[in-house]
Amino acid sequence: QVQLVESGGGLVQAGGSLRLSCVASGRTFNSYSMGWFRQAPGKEREFVAGITYNGGRTSYGNSVQGRFTISRDNAKNTGYLQMNSLKSEDTAVYYCAANANPYSTSSDYAQYNYWGQGTQVTVSS
Repeated sequence: QVQLVESGGGLVQAGGSLRLSCVASGRTFNSYSMGWFRQAPGKEREFVAGITYNGGRTSYGNSVQGRFTISRDNAKNTGYLQMNSLKSEDTAVYYCAANANPYSTSSDYAQYNYWGQGTQVTVSS
């Protein structure tokens, strides 16, 4: 089992920045790849970013490419999502997730085994 807890969400003006954190406990964090997803009211869950177990490879959803950066610090059992140039359409609940395939950066939420409870990000225009 892996337990994931997100933090860092909040209210920010358009053009601003936020950094989300995801602290993992339980099984060895560095044996899992990690992803961030988001879900806005009335919309399907959307892939934001993924990172392999050692941070060697990353991938991003088209809507955040060039604005968001995913990273991880395995010594701290923590993953991060740096979000810059935020837009109102980035408003959503953001979830981190862990994938037992350490080499994956999959955009398919069904590939992820463990999920956090989510953190709300609201961008005002």
